Amino acid sequence: MHAAAAVALSALMGCGGASDAAPGTSDTASAVGAHATATSTAKLLIHYPTGFGHRVTVHCGGLGRDWNTPIETTWTTGDVWTVTLSTTAALQCKPLFDDTTCAVGPNWSLAVGQTLDMWPYFFHTVGRITQTANWHSTILNDDRGIWTYFPPSYDENPHERYPVVYMHDGQNLFYDEDAFGGVSWAVGGAMDTGAANATIHEAIIIGIDNDADRINEYTPVPDPDNGGGNAAKYLAFITNELKPQIDQQLRTFADADHTAIVGSSLGGLVSLYAGLARPDVFHLVGALSPSTWWDNTWIIGQSTAALAPLPTRVYIDSGNAGTSNDDVTNTAALANVWKTKSGVTVDYLVQNGASHSETYWRQRVPGTLGFLLGGR
Repeated sequence: MHAAAAVALSALMGCGGASDAAPGTSDTASAVGAHATATSTAKLLIHYPTGFGHRVTVHCGGLGRDWNTPIETTWTTGDVWTVTLSTTAALQCKPLFDDTTCAVGPNWSLAVGQTLDMWPYFFHTVGRITQTANWHSTILNDDRGIWTYFPPSYDENPHERYPVVYMHDGQNLFYDEDAFGGVSWAVGGAMDTGAANATIHEAIIIGIDNDADRINEYTPVPDPDNGGGNAAKYLAFITNELKPQIDQQLRTFADADHTAIVGSSLGGLVSLYAGLARPDVFHLVGALSPSTWWDNTWIIGQSTAALAPLPTRVYIDSGNAGTSNDDVTNTAALANVWKTKSGVTVDYLVQNGASHSETYWRQRVPGTLGFLLGGR
């Protein structure tokens, strides 16, 4: 497809900008495999409730197709709009609401012979964040705040379900004014950007506030110098009290393949512990600058001894600066242990010049979430 035609389509749809891949290119987050040759059709299933009197069209490019020509789709039960396309090569496609408003994000890549489910949204670009104060835990016998991030499509596309990411130190996740040291992780912005450019799959984020018992709750065993060791109860609170309520009240995928647990420092330590203790609940584990040193590198020994079942994706990182060098040596050893585990995909990163602080975790969390959740 020529560049001039791409510009014409952008003008037609009113969705220009870097998020729209040029015809003949694909966004890496949704790229598909090699072309098939056994068939000459491909099918789109577009899940979207337009409401009465509206419709969904598709514009596709590739193999000489004219991007300015709308392709009509057919409504079917469950608000699924379908169309079967004749093609002998991969196509780039984007749905439009009433043939005037583009779906948010880059084009979808459609391979020959593929049936592609699409869950577009058209009218939201920012997620919604709420806080529930004084959420009571019987197991911990205390109250704490629980934050919920709803992705941009949540209120617009009510048939869609989402992965869930449980994150510790909830006060630090969303707003600078609530965060330790005045610097948050800006998780909402990271998720919004990742959804818009298709580098992070949309997900619900559950932020769990810490309290005065943080050290005790985030550590699986006592440390000779720091005490602690009550993480088993904290994990039981998440798995037996909080998660069941989230799965009941929100549109989630409740299985382990779609459930992540992520944290930094002691929050990274307890996330790794959760992956070892409850791999039936958490297949996705993120540990930013984990406190690998705790109790003479207890987590390295536990990880070394661990047998299947295990989490399927594990993200580990650190910096290499500051007074502790962000425990980079121990963290590298921990990552190397996880790399030996069969069936576990590991992403390990050292951020050069980064110390142990929210400032750098904010910079790294988009990559953490992109690795664990995948792209669109």
